[in-house]
Amino acid sequence: MNLLLQQKAPIFEALKRHKGNRVVPFDVPGHKGGRGNKELTEFLGENCMKVDVNSMKPLDNLCHPTSVIREAEQIAADAFGAEAAFFIVNGTTAAVQGMIMSVCKTGDKVIMPRNVHRSAINALVVCGAVPVYVNPGVNKELGIPLGMSLEEVKKAILENPEAKAILVNNPTYYGICSDLRGIVSFAHEHNVKVLVDEAHGTHFYFGENMPVSAMAAGADMAAVSMHKTGGSLTQSSFLLCGEGINPQHVRQVLNLTQTTSGSYLLLVSLDVARKNLSLNGKEIFAKTVEYAEYARQEINKLGGYYAFGNELIDYDCIFDFDPTKLSVHTRNVGLAGIEVYDLLRDEYGIQIEFGDISNFLAIISAGDRAMEIERLIASLSEIKRLYGKNDKSGMFDHEYINPEVVIAPQQAFYSDKKSLLIKKSVGQICGEFVMCYPPGIPILAPGERITEDIVNYILYAKEKGCLLTGTEDMAVNNINIVERV
Repeated sequence: MNLLLQQKAPIFEALKRHKGNRVVPFDVPGHKGGRGNKELTEFLGENCMKVDVNSMKPLDNLCHPTSVIREAEQIAADAFGAEAAFFIVNGTTAAVQGMIMSVCKTGDKVIMPRNVHRSAINALVVCGAVPVYVNPGVNKELGIPLGMSLEEVKKAILENPEAKAILVNNPTYYGICSDLRGIVSFAHEHNVKVLVDEAHGTHFYFGENMPVSAMAAGADMAAVSMHKTGGSLTQSSFLLCGEGINPQHVRQVLNLTQTTSGSYLLLVSLDVARKNLSLNGKEIFAKTVEYAEYARQEINKLGGYYAFGNELIDYDCIFDFDPTKLSVHTRNVGLAGIEVYDLLRDEYGIQIEFGDISNFLAIISAGDRAMEIERLIASLSEIKRLYGKNDKSGMFDHEYINPEVVIAPQQAFYSDKKSLLIKKSVGQICGEFVMCYPPGIPILAPGERITEDIVNYILYAKEKGCLLTGTEDMAVNNINIVERV
């Protein structure tokens, strides 16, 4: 990384020049620097509204950058150790889909774990690639999916020599990492591209003593959510490319779906966040780890809860662990993770990232304060005392159910479908998604067999208060099933 180069922020500098030039706007957006929407300007601030601008020559164009955006991309590539970097303003969803659609076309096989984000399976619906699922390991005590075993990956590649790519989560939502270097080495020996969903791994590039990043491991492409742990605005991300990837082709693929009206608020947030992490990332993430480790230790002292960490590492399905993740198992206090989530929010004014059937996740960053960490710990202690149950009977004990894929996602999604009560759908083929959001990992994806176990899981998640999404029926009572295969 060139630290002298990293001190620059071309988009930020161009926007400051534009703001100082007092240009009269006869272009979009119609709020004209905020003058046309006073209430919004009062809420967001005049500075924000004045730099919410459209593409123009001095500010470059996201779809075909030749000046300040192009320079910012090159600096970002240097920061991440990539050959090329793309600014993404459609969320990491667009980056994940851009990766898959850049290397796969209709009928091509792509190997992936089933616990991928819905964006990956959406990409298959759009481009027609066919998934070959490697079931992740499962920790039955915690009820969570793990990483992919290197042996399972090797088996999948050898059994599917025509596969174009493999997609790897690095890390999972819970902080679990697979053997990324081992996967890259074996995949490349067999001419398989390695695509990495690093939505939760920005800090791997800038912190010390972190799990290996995708680019450092030699992966071909990586989707990095700067907004999750990197400090940029929500919906902003980077798509990174390694050697052997044609960046001009990737840009063409991205331009199929990414907006032609790229938000300069998102672009400048990426530019400034990258600069901040390049110059200060070691200190930022050292503080983050310190907070997370302290919280883990104190929560484990409460009894019942289990804030898990690197003690889980087995160099197989748990090859490494993200030390910034505060993932907490709750079933031993007689509460589902989503119940603890709701109690923290409604009774204690604490918003955590998500709660599922057995666990919750709190995102820790250097932006937190020690007193807030203490408040979280104290609140969990009180929740255990006031709401904990000794009787765990009737609690669902696993988060991941192995799917049976009957037909490809694209075929199922575009097939003739009919709506059935979820309770009466056992044995049918699913024609849409069902998932808890967050994290957005499908319980069911188009083309998969609906089983009794899956139906029970959906009904239990709904009963416990998980936000279920993906179905055409907004009440999630019915599900669309494929009429004819």
